[in-house]
Amino acid sequence: MRTKKIIKNIIATSNLQHKYLMHTISYFVAILSLLLLTTYPSNGQTLFIPEGETESPNPEDVTQSTSDMSQVTNVNQLTDVQPNDWAFQALQSLVERYGCIAGYPNGTFRGNRAMTRYEFAAGLNACLDRVNELIATATADLVKKEDLATLQRLQEQFSAELATIRGRVDALESYAAELEANQFSTTTKLQGQSIISVTAGAFDGNRIIDATGRQITTDPNATVILRAGLDLNTSFSGTDLLKLRLETGSGFFENGRPVGGRDNTAGFLEPFFGSTIDYSINPPTDRNIEISRLHYDFRPIPDLMVSVGPVIRTADYLDYNSYAKLSFLDFSTQAFSGNYILFPVSIPSAGAVVSWKPGQGAFSLRAAYAAVDAFNPSDQGTLNGVLPFVELLYPGNFIPPGVGAPATPSGDRGLFGDTYQGSVELEYAPSRSFALRLQYSGGEIFDNRFDVIGANFELTLAQKFGIFGRYGFGSYNNTAFGDINPNYWMAGIAMRDLLTRGALAGFAVGQPFIANQIGNSTQTNYELFYNYPFSRNVQVTPSVQLVENAGNQGSNGTIIMGTLRTVFSF
Repeated sequence: MRTKKIIKNIIATSNLQHKYLMHTISYFVAILSLLLLTTYPSNGQTLFIPEGETESPNPEDVTQSTSDMSQVTNVNQLTDVQPNDWAFQALQSLVERYGCIAGYPNGTFRGNRAMTRYEFAAGLNACLDRVNELIATATADLVKKEDLATLQRLQEQFSAELATIRGRVDALESYAAELEANQFSTTTKLQGQSIISVTAGAFDGNRIIDATGRQITTDPNATVILRAGLDLNTSFSGTDLLKLRLETGSGFFENGRPVGGRDNTAGFLEPFFGSTIDYSINPPTDRNIEISRLHYDFRPIPDLMVSVGPVIRTADYLDYNSYAKLSFLDFSTQAFSGNYILFPVSIPSAGAVVSWKPGQGAFSLRAAYAAVDAFNPSDQGTLNGVLPFVELLYPGNFIPPGVGAPATPSGDRGLFGDTYQGSVELEYAPSRSFALRLQYSGGEIFDNRFDVIGANFELTLAQKFGIFGRYGFGSYNNTAFGDINPNYWMAGIAMRDLLTRGALAGFAVGQPFIANQIGNSTQTNYELFYNYPFSRNVQVTPSVQLVENAGNQGSNGTIIMGTLRTVFSF
């Protein structure tokens, strides 16, 4: 009450006293602004996105316009503020004494959501307007000399702190100006990631026979797997993204063509049904540098995102799962990072993706088109943009192992050639704890028709324990085994923050390619991993992978492989 009386008295002072008051208020506002602006992030909320990877299938945030806010004259006007709320008295004081609180048109305050800088600026402006009003309407007979003396002593006592804050603000402004003058680009941000893995494994019995009949009788050697990429993320409007990813990796060439994914035990012994390590499967290989992503994402309307590009991967946008999607973060087994039979055209190709989330509600609809070898106007040339099992189904279009003669893949090339796929996904996600995705993918491979349906779900309990799984059923025509209907399934559990914050542990089991026409059994894959974050930029993950009945051959012994994965992100 004493402080309030002092302020009321000083408002009515002479010009010198008025200037003195405004000087003091300016210090107060500066301190408040500095504290709040450095406390809250610029977008009003914090999202964890693994660095070095921008694959974010659902990155649709909504910012409420401050122009929709209206002044509140009584705290009871706020329907979501109750007298038993811990901040009720503070809100009541700000509303009824100072008039510094604004609500939304529907009569809510939304006190539990994060505050954006725009909303803070609107609230601060309302308080400053109120201060100016008090100064303008005050009377001159309320000021007392002792009040001025009290305020002067307060200023003298805190002069050192005020001077320190002023100096820090000046230093920050100077540093920000230097960064702006010397930054890499005003529109482009650089992200990078390096994955280095050491892996070794073996198998039971005397030999392994893969799905083509190839026989291996010796255990593979231990290897080092390398994957490194640089992302140049450019935004011209703040809501769009031009992504350019330069990438290189390990692997080797066989018969004149890259064979990514065979630089590890599981991929070498069982290359066709998704047993290999996922981040080693895609080109480039043998330390070549290639463009692995080049696409432009934009929003013609707030609820709609469109992505187009000559080097795009549809699996970046579809079949997302919080626990089994990013092989640098969770499961390494390729068949666990996505529905293995759903996207045969998976390696980057030309295409477009449309994602629609009506009203930012629980439902999302996504559609994608991808074409392999879209740069080639003829019907000749090697085709590298499909998953490994396509080599098994249509071997006449690929170089057989150990044969040096060039392959002669059939079908037209180009953007609308004979190897393409179209995909649709409907997602229902009423909360962050549950999501169900229904999918369809169809198209042609070397002028042969395929159609696949799939489902993907995840459930989070107590914010840390996850249950998830996928299922797929498809038809592939005119294969080397006739018309087949392969099935796929996987399921698993995961635990977040195990032993330390940010950690992730998981176990999954699945059968990537169930087809009675291939082999005499069904291959089953297992993986157990634990991702330990030394920091946000360094993560180390030991994992163990097992493969039973590899290549759908019941005579094969169990394949076991251990990997120590280290990921550096910046």
